[in-house]
Amino acid sequence: MSGAGTNTHSNGAQTVFKGALIGCGFFSRNHLHAWREIGEARIVALCDADQTRLQAAGREFGIERLYSDAAAMLAAEQLDFVDIATTVASHKALVELAARAKLAVICQKPFARSLDDARAMVDACHEAGVALMVHENFRWQSAIQSVGAALHRGEIGEPFWGRVSFRSGFDVFSGQPYLAEGERFIVEDLGIHVLDIARFLFGDVKRLYASTSRVNPAIRGEDVATIMLSHEQRVTCIVDCSYATRLPRELFPQTLVEVDGSAGTLRLFADYRLQIHTAAGTEMRDVAPPPLSWASAPWEAIQGSVASIQSHWIDCLRRGVEPATSGRDNLATLALVEATYVSARERRSIEMTEMHGAAAKEAQ
Repeated sequence: MSGAGTNTHSNGAQTVFKGALIGCGFFSRNHLHAWREIGEARIVALCDADQTRLQAAGREFGIERLYSDAAAMLAAEQLDFVDIATTVASHKALVELAARAKLAVICQKPFARSLDDARAMVDACHEAGVALMVHENFRWQSAIQSVGAALHRGEIGEPFWGRVSFRSGFDVFSGQPYLAEGERFIVEDLGIHVLDIARFLFGDVKRLYASTSRVNPAIRGEDVATIMLSHEQRVTCIVDCSYATRLPRELFPQTLVEVDGSAGTLRLFADYRLQIHTAAGTEMRDVAPPPLSWASAPWEAIQGSVASIQSHWIDCLRRGVEPATSGRDNLATLALVEATYVSARERRSIEMTEMHGAAAKEAQ
């Protein structure tokens, strides 16, 4: 089935990858807008159990092949990949369904309900010989990519301390009301992004300590989290997240970054201003997201990151290489999420080597 209907050059190189999107909810419009701008990709079918959402998405994006059952869609369509934009409860079944159909898979975050499920999904795609990428888009924001590039070039020497901060009072519940209903909220929904940024900037983590709390009485889960990470590369990093912080000016959805290095400092301030300070002086750079015709305030940085990660996916499919945010890579970010909940509950530091056993404990 995979690639059966795909256009190719005369030399056999693939030019257009055909995909289907499963899940036509709140965030899926960003996926669909981005796909429409990528010349090497085309979404040819949509699937959602909610007929109202399905029909609306089909009309808006000019997609006529609409399904209410994912298995029926994969059996009927000639596809190269499937983009899963549903909530986490359905991810495992849908990823394994796509793997059985020998289709490359993109899956929204959070990737899985547990580390055990995530490993099973990674294994299913590996055994099927198909690519698997988690739609972990925050690290693909233009500002975060600029921070990573500056660190990679050694502009401030060897980093030894960092902070990745997302503090907001933005009403995320109006667009995604299910976020208020789960026993887990900010770490699983937002903190997973910020933890992934910390991994992207400073490498993998050997130990963490976390504290969480709930300020908003109208939700079930935690809305504030502070996490201290000890990275394998001898960087100490603070990750802090809040949806209970009311600032004089709302910065949603901006992530702020501070890094101290052996030869200088880096600061990503509000409004996408990147400051590099060394003995040679201080430089301020504009790292704002590039303009997109379909972007809307205040989501521009997020929407730009969606376009970037989906372009990366198509480039990886074309070249036959593993995506930066592959399912295998995302296991390490998911392990940090699980370790955060264990640490906050048990009020102790967590060695990441513990998480093999903690996965089963958290799933109970």
